[in-house]
Amino acid sequence: SWNVRDHLRRCLTSIGRARESAAHLTMDTWVVDNASTDGTAAIVREMFPWVHLIASEENLGFAAGNNLALRRMGFPLDGSPADVGTLPDAVLFLNPDTEVLDDAIPRLWETLFANPRTGMVGPRLVYGDGSHQHSGFRFPNLAQVFFDFFPLHGRLLESRINGRFGRTLYMGRSPFPVDFVLGAAMMVRREVITQVGAFDEGYWLYCEEMDWARRIRAAGWEIRVEPRAVVVHYEGQSSRQFRARAFVALWRSRLRYFRKYHGPFFNLALRVVVWAGLKHLARQARRLPSPEREAHLDAYAAVERMLWHGEE
Repeated sequence: SWNVRDHLRRCLTSIGRARESAAHLTMDTWVVDNASTDGTAAIVREMFPWVHLIASEENLGFAAGNNLALRRMGFPLDGSPADVGTLPDAVLFLNPDTEVLDDAIPRLWETLFANPRTGMVGPRLVYGDGSHQHSGFRFPNLAQVFFDFFPLHGRLLESRINGRFGRTLYMGRSPFPVDFVLGAAMMVRREVITQVGAFDEGYWLYCEEMDWARRIRAAGWEIRVEPRAVVVHYEGQSSRQFRARAFVALWRSRLRYFRKYHGPFFNLALRVVVWAGLKHLARQARRLPSPEREAHLDAYAAVERMLWHGEE
């Protein structure tokens, strides 16, 4: 967590309810606070004494923060043998801006262990107003990158061409396979973590869960969404607002991901698509009032430099 005290309070309150209602599961809860300045650590200590709090003195980001918690739990993450008897059977990763509803945690648990090849499972996510949010995706391709910049018909954006799965699956009662689940909420087997290892800390923000899922699937595990487990994810709607630093961070991570998992021809085509998309966005941004216009244009210029000259 980082400066989201009220969100985290709501998240931990929902976990507290889950601990009471799912007495057949033994749950330990860990919070990594990434040097918040809003009193987050004090609130956790005062209101949630059952939480293991790790108050970091620096903002480690998503990947390194989660890895720190995993190490404190006893996962070696460096390839050395693990003392399995001391480790939890599964780890549920939650963003601090989530709220666990009803029996979501035992539902995820049951689905994770119903099939010996299921290594990760995610819930059905909804926004704060109850509207649908996609939680399972296909790995990204050039079509998805194109739609990021040139959103055509809404049906295409909601289709498998754009890496999405149909809403009928989310409204059903059967788990369905996906390439990866959104990092806001994902439950992972102990064996997956000991086999595949840690999050890649080369990603500071965004794409960490996608990279991890790629390695998990390459190791032979399956990833599913359990639609009967529902988690509210509040941050999604506010992220629709343009934030220059977040836009640059997103594309820094995406470009790193594509360089890691795709060849030179794919990445050349990717750079052309992103470059054209940035020019398209810049033309639109010039109609905006200052200083909003400058924030947009500076962000697009920063991503364009990364396209041709690497990370800034």
